[in-house]
Amino acid sequence: MALKIRLARGGSKKRPHYAIVVADSRMPRDGRFIEKLGTYNPLLPKGDERRVIMDIERAKAWIAQGAQTTDRVSRFLEAAGEVDKKERSNPKKGTPGKAAQERAAARAEKAAAAEAPAEEAAAEE
Repeated sequence: MALKIRLARGGSKKRPHYAIVVADSRMPRDGRFIEKLGTYNPLLPKGDERRVIMDIERAKAWIAQGAQTTDRVSRFLEAAGEVDKKERSNPKKGTPGKAAQERAAARAEKAAAAEAPAEEAAAEE
């Protein structure tokens, strides 16, 4: 059985609240789980200690038994200082999309065309 430590969503529409659970990876996101390890409330400010409440000792015990963590839960454990930070590299994250690059190029051409007559007028004087 492949175990995952992951988030199970609760709460109403646009008011999410998550439970940190240990579940079989074949079960649905909000379906059957083995144990609840804590909660995560993304609506609270980032500095609030009640934003992530997790039983770290139980999480480490499940990881020792072979449970895999999802990216979000591993970030919670990294923030708590219990797991070494993973190197995450996404070099394309900050680059604009194709349409935005085309708009920027068109804007640059338009600005260059607007400056050219001004330079010619200054050269004639």
